[in-house]
Amino acid sequence: MSTPEPYTPPQVWTWQQPNGGRFANINRPVSGATHEQALPRGKHPLQLYSLGTPNGVKVTIMLEELLALGHSGAEYDAWLIRIHEGAQFGSGFVEVNPNSKIPALLDCSGPKPQRVFESGAILVYLAEKFGVFLPTEPAKRAECLSWLFWQMGSAPFLGGGFGHFYAYAPVKIEYAIDRYAMETKRQMDVLDQRLAQSRYVAGDDYTVADMAIWPWYGAMARGEMYEAGEFLQVHEYKHVLRWAQELFERPAVQRGRMVNRVRGEPSSQLHERHDASDFETRTQDKLQPK
Repeated sequence: MSTPEPYTPPQVWTWQQPNGGRFANINRPVSGATHEQALPRGKHPLQLYSLGTPNGVKVTIMLEELLALGHSGAEYDAWLIRIHEGAQFGSGFVEVNPNSKIPALLDCSGPKPQRVFESGAILVYLAEKFGVFLPTEPAKRAECLSWLFWQMGSAPFLGGGFGHFYAYAPVKIEYAIDRYAMETKRQMDVLDQRLAQSRYVAGDDYTVADMAIWPWYGAMARGEMYEAGEFLQVHEYKHVLRWAQELFERPAVQRGRMVNRVRGEPSSQLHERHDASDFETRTQDKLQPK
């Protein structure tokens, strides 16, 4: 391994702007709104403000699965938040999520709108609201929540760790890529061993744990993330591949992964979703950036 130039941290860190990274225009060491911008509201009970990243896809899959079960109260408007342009720092978005991260949900079905932010919290909120996809029996519930929080704690090593240094960092740092590649493969092995024991992550039933884990680790197993499938030899994880393909074939998953998606083939994108018919009647104006 080559040795990078030595770096001695200063006594006091200061923000060097810009830092040269891909996201330098939106990364900053302080929180809060940068500009006034109200959020749009649609006609449905649930208002989702998101982007088709793995964390955003978790929630749109959940909503589409709820609708597939006949829960009409899960109808939603999905508004596109272009994070690369800093839309998450608008005043309206910050009111819904003070952490300025997608996804953010506003439930307008009650007398007072209820905000919910952080993807795992949104999944649990919706599961409890509609009484599905989260077991109520204590042991099964504990297993499901354990895997849900495993994803919440593990994915930053895959995304902000491996993904950042492998795909986005302005300088390739061998130590960083090696460190996070090792951790990503360890996590894939954890999941593979678990799925050797059960059909779904939390057991025999499809749950919010699968919906949370699939957009990250299912995409990695299918070679769709960071173009790193060969580098990480994802074909080794046979049980993850079996599970990833099974979930991919679910109609609600296929719909959910299209919503707020702005990358890939145009046929795979539905920038905003305001009605179930949008999947069949997508027009060019719905596909093109605004």
